[in-house]
Amino acid sequence: MAGKYSVKLKTLAEENGLTPLHTSEDYEERLLTTADVNRPALQLAGFYNYFDPKRLQIMGRVESTYLELKTEDERRRCFDDLFKWDISALVICHGAAAFPECIEAARKYDRNIFTTTEDTSDFMANIISALHFHLAPRTTVHGVLVEVHGEGLLLTGDSGIGKSETALELIKRGHRLIADDAVDIRKLSKGSLVGSAPELIRYYMELRGIGVVDVRHIYGVGAVKPESAIDLVVNMEIWDDGKAYDRLGLTNETQDILGVTVPSVTIPVRPGRNLAVILELAAMNNRQKKMGYNAAETLAANHDRAIDLGTI
Repeated sequence: MAGKYSVKLKTLAEENGLTPLHTSEDYEERLLTTADVNRPALQLAGFYNYFDPKRLQIMGRVESTYLELKTEDERRRCFDDLFKWDISALVICHGAAAFPECIEAARKYDRNIFTTTEDTSDFMANIISALHFHLAPRTTVHGVLVEVHGEGLLLTGDSGIGKSETALELIKRGHRLIADDAVDIRKLSKGSLVGSAPELIRYYMELRGIGVVDVRHIYGVGAVKPESAIDLVVNMEIWDDGKAYDRLGLTNETQDILGVTVPSVTIPVRPGRNLAVILELAAMNNRQKKMGYNAAETLAANHDRAIDLGTI
């Protein structure tokens, strides 16, 4: 994850309500490239082996109490040694005032210092979560993302097959649109994918013959959602009479996205099929499977049991 994506320090500071005490000349463009953070207790004690200055440095009560025991000259030496490194920023938690020697060294070496009223543990949890979001591996796929009965369905298929029209019918039935045409996908954890729309086209939908419409303005804010987990991939394709489609559901199809295995289904499309109803059923069925119930497996088990008992 480190280095491939980045987030501006200014963006992170504003999102987390950090109060700047001193900002560097490059503050506006300063980038963070790692989701790891560091509490510099050992560094303030003089140990810099394996020190990574790219990490956000966080000072809590332990570090502050340790420095209170030092003389002014010792504190000055501690902060000089720390700020000689090109650290991205130092954040002081609990709303504690920065030591004068800290401000002095920050100005001397042109480093960023912030303060926050949050407890150290709470702030670390929040900032690590924010960093993981901003630095998460990502990709953009062609498709439509809708939330149906709490399940995120990623509709894929050739252009013109009816993805947007199906999504529109689902919206009319009370479900929500996340993205149309392009879906930005982030991998937030080992098995978690979250999809959203690119900012420029968020909540817009393109319908052939009609043009571009703003779903939020036409159907209201209840018809849209900024992002959603991706729980099921629905591959839509033109019905092929020569192809054998799964009729029982005993075959568990999956699709790999950013190294995450996502359940998938293939829905053949032809005139007369009510795709919105089918996708509602697919969403509920996928939810049941996650809760431990598989109708196809139950039917197969009942059938095998009936054969063993000689009732069929």
